[in-house]
Amino acid sequence: MKRRMSLRDILINLAAFVIIVAGMKAASSLVVLLLLSVFIVVLVGPMFLAMQRRGMPSWVAMLVLIVGLTVVVSVGVHAVRISLEDIARQLPRYQENLQQQVGTVLVWLEGHGVEMPEQGIRRAIVENSSVRVIRDGITAATHVLGRAFVVLLIAIFILLEAAILPKKLRSLPGLSEESFGRLTLVIDNVRKYMGMKTVMSLLTGVLVGGFAWVCGVDNPVLLGVLAFVLNFIPNIGSIMAAVPGILLAFIEFGLGRAVVVAVGYLVINVGVSNVIEPRYMGRGLGLSPMVIVITLIFWAWVLGPLGMLLAVPLTMALKVALESLPETRGLALLMGTHAEVPEVAAGASSEPPGSSA
Repeated sequence: MKRRMSLRDILINLAAFVIIVAGMKAASSLVVLLLLSVFIVVLVGPMFLAMQRRGMPSWVAMLVLIVGLTVVVSVGVHAVRISLEDIARQLPRYQENLQQQVGTVLVWLEGHGVEMPEQGIRRAIVENSSVRVIRDGITAATHVLGRAFVVLLIAIFILLEAAILPKKLRSLPGLSEESFGRLTLVIDNVRKYMGMKTVMSLLTGVLVGGFAWVCGVDNPVLLGVLAFVLNFIPNIGSIMAAVPGILLAFIEFGLGRAVVVAVGYLVINVGVSNVIEPRYMGRGLGLSPMVIVITLIFWAWVLGPLGMLLAVPLTMALKVALESLPETRGLALLMGTHAEVPEVAAGASSEPPGSSA
């Protein structure tokens, strides 16, 4: 017979939740690095298993994986750093061009009978311009790049431990096969989402970068990387990624090219998100739009801007964990988009990342 949770149990659980959240917020700079490293390991875990299945020794597969990760991160960080330095050098020219383009738009509006406070707008551009926003963005991005190799280092050590971690978990005296099955189910679902989302984000980044290059916008590589990264943020990520490209197009070429670039971003994001992504990701996240928005705000508050990138994977892991327990399936039902929560069969999922045969 199931024991119902009393008011005392509920209050104790809420108090524990508040303490955990407060601790995560206080240590957010470290927690973000650790979570990013864990999700990288979860993402590349299938590659390690695939190399093992092809007969490659475990130590060789691990070496190939670590070298590949190091090369990818190093090349990516170097390319982004070059683009940021180029934008920093061009900031004075961007400031001047922005004033000219705004002046052109104001003249066009006045010619069509729309009166605008020209001096006030020009003063606002000088005192609080979009170029200053770009400068602040460069500073923040440089700070993030400085942490990329710390994340890589943590991920490498986790990978080295992950090869024997499943055996360690199975040998824990208090961990049953059912609990181990629930854990692997959470990992498997998050891994599937992260894998497909990474492919879709990579496609979006390549298309955006290529489109920006065709339109002649500066730093198409950086714009593609931004589209790739921000595509992990549901709903608002694509909008955030489009702003820098549209702004650069306006500064360099004027309103007409900016409209063309905006339409291009719209077509690419709608095509990938609404046509290609649902076809390969099935029914989607299984999270209600309201839950997605709330979790984006919550994790951004707890972990900062990078928390928005981690919001959906963290919430998915929580939802799968809640589904695996009869006592908490009601909460999982409230978080989902369907009226029923599927039964969870313990041990029904594949091996966790890093497990070896």
